[in-house]
Amino acid sequence: MILLIFLFTNTNISTLMNSQGFKKILQMRIRQPLILFVSLLIVSCATEKKEIIEFSPTKVLSDNVKKIKATASTVESADQFPRNIPEGQTTWETVDVYDWCSGFWPGILWYAYEASGDESIKKEAEKFTAPLKTIAYSPADNHDIGFMVYLSYGHGYRLTGDPEYKQVLLSAADTLATLYNPNVGSILSWPSQVKKFKHNTIIDNMMNLELLFWAAKNGGSHDLYDIAESHANVTMKNLVRPDSAIYHVGSFDEVTGDFIEGKTHQGYADESMWARGQTWGIYGFAIAARETNRKDFLDTSIKVADHFLNRLPEDGIPFWDFDAPDIPNAPKDASAAGVAACGLLELSGLVENEELKQKYEDAARHLVTVLSSKEYYSGDANQALLLHSTGHYPKNSEIDIPIVYADYYYMEALLRLKKLDEAADSQNVVKS
Repeated sequence: MILLIFLFTNTNISTLMNSQGFKKILQMRIRQPLILFVSLLIVSCATEKKEIIEFSPTKVLSDNVKKIKATASTVESADQFPRNIPEGQTTWETVDVYDWCSGFWPGILWYAYEASGDESIKKEAEKFTAPLKTIAYSPADNHDIGFMVYLSYGHGYRLTGDPEYKQVLLSAADTLATLYNPNVGSILSWPSQVKKFKHNTIIDNMMNLELLFWAAKNGGSHDLYDIAESHANVTMKNLVRPDSAIYHVGSFDEVTGDFIEGKTHQGYADESMWARGQTWGIYGFAIAARETNRKDFLDTSIKVADHFLNRLPEDGIPFWDFDAPDIPNAPKDASAAGVAACGLLELSGLVENEELKQKYEDAARHLVTVLSSKEYYSGDANQALLLHSTGHYPKNSEIDIPIVYADYYYMEALLRLKKLDEAADSQNVVKS
């Protein structure tokens, strides 16, 4: 192509015009911009493909561990926990132990330790886990005991086997169970909101059932299993709508147990599809299916997952609410993508159909790949791992900023993918 341009620009014009090949050369001249454009397009596509192929959970985890370790050294007080990074700041704003997000930072540290084996990170995880003990032995204020204690002490026990951690977990499960209303068959999510919603059960609460299921298998009362199963059943029957979208809040009569109505609290509207709520459903029902072997819980996880995937925007990261009126200018929610990735990977491990297994694993891998791109990965911008999460849009709170639970589920998804890749590599070695 360069030779043709050279010949054209260095040939005598009158001779060229009189030659019989003028029209042919002219056509070549006209075609060249098109050829150049197509060539660049091919190179661009190849580069894009190369970037996707080269995504490595192990490499990203390694980078994340370094950043988490550096950040931990800057959080001086063990009873202050990172929650968000407001616009214009580069460091975490912190909250106390009673904030519902207090368990995510120690959970991140435990994941970083699991990924690296770095004993100094383990010490940081232990330091930030210890203050949460009080939650297990205090009266239950809300359903978030699972987020707070299971994500801190739960990982600590899983990775260290410390018997003290086990006792804290068992106590936390008993504390959470005090919010159960047998008339309704579900846990009261927000005691502070009884006047507004009566007995309220929110979709987020599905994530806290894992603490109860775990406790029932590890020395706690079998009643904890029954409570968790009943709660999942009531949520499935009342909060999951016929179109497979999910209400954020279910309101129930606390005496008769009757379902009154479905509402939203953090979504755009009662009947809209709040992104993070949908992903709590994907993951929560997958956990319930794993623990109970109930097909209806598995089918529920599948249908809410499919509905989520079918409505995703072009880049794969959901807007904060799928029905927000200002789409495509609405804020994204990277945290919902992280939760979804974990839920889809859990679901992939439960379905028997090989095609479905691959479908959900591929969908999760795509979400994590996009989260690891320059559009969502924070790099050197601030102390967080991910940008662009949205917490509570209707209250104008935590909009389009880094939020700690996004980083937590991002780390979990990366670890899950790393383990899947290692297992696949091991199988390939055996086959060869």
